[in-house]
Amino acid sequence: MTEMVKIAVDAMGGDGSPKKVIDGIINHHTYHKDVFYKIFGDENQIKVLLKDKIHSENFEIVHCSETVKSGDTPLEGAKRGKKTSMWLSIESVKNKDCDIIISAGNTGALLVISKLNIKMIDSIDKPALSALWPNKTGMNVVLDLGANIECSSKNLVDFSIMGSSLYKALFPKDQAKVALLNIGSEDIKGNETIKETSQILNKQNNLDFEFSGFIEGNELMNGDVNVIVTDGFTGNVALKTAEGTANFINTELKKAMTGNLIGKIATLLNYANLKKFKQRLDPRLYNGAIFIGLDSPVVKSHGGTDYIGFSNSLEVCRKIVKGNLINKIKDNIN
Repeated sequence: MTEMVKIAVDAMGGDGSPKKVIDGIINHHTYHKDVFYKIFGDENQIKVLLKDKIHSENFEIVHCSETVKSGDTPLEGAKRGKKTSMWLSIESVKNKDCDIIISAGNTGALLVISKLNIKMIDSIDKPALSALWPNKTGMNVVLDLGANIECSSKNLVDFSIMGSSLYKALFPKDQAKVALLNIGSEDIKGNETIKETSQILNKQNNLDFEFSGFIEGNELMNGDVNVIVTDGFTGNVALKTAEGTANFINTELKKAMTGNLIGKIATLLNYANLKKFKQRLDPRLYNGAIFIGLDSPVVKSHGGTDYIGFSNSLEVCRKIVKGNLINKIKDNIN
């Protein structure tokens, strides 16, 4: 019998919740029967939305009287107490009732409450926020995306190990290839922290990944590497730039293809290729950022995504648990 993956779901976070969360669960369950969803939120709303669309043995509802608000500061979110859907869902992972927790709620509050409840993996100083980005040949894991503005060389080495472990958990058939995001590919480029990190990684001979040195921002999507490591300040700027560029391309392409009769005809003739292009840039396919470094995995779904995006982030959760991420990190960090 297949072992069930137990996902704790904060159903009250993000735009359009709990409907989009429950619709996402229903959609995910359609394709994956080996998941148990422990759903935290307003029981009356959730029951109406589920409407017997999931087998009773695949879910449990835990009623929560409070929620963390989207406008809360991280400290305000934590101070709302232990009756919020976010706190209780995280606590269920802390208590080993569930394997992983997911929320589309307040990012800062999620990180703070997670750190208050879940201990760090031994010898890791800081957790990192990581996510999936598309490249020419498949996917990148990129970290840190904003959890740590300043990082030491040890932090970046830890991120390299954690990022490669995450990549192997999600894509077990592929080799993890790590690069450090820098302002140039030459050894003399960059600040002292990143140069020191490169020297440390180059000296290691027992790494579970291939270290490829430095990578520049214009090479992120080439597919030559698949794990890209940086500090949270640089990573967040890169993330927002990439998101803005993708939105710009989609908007301008839509204008060009629908602005006049010739454009509309060209759109019809190239419909299949344009559909593939649009799907490749669809942010819902890459939804689900992961806090790694904690002793249990925490996944953050984008607050503005729809049920398809949330369903995809549930699949990230399932793959993380199936891929045994936490044990991979512990083995590699030691």
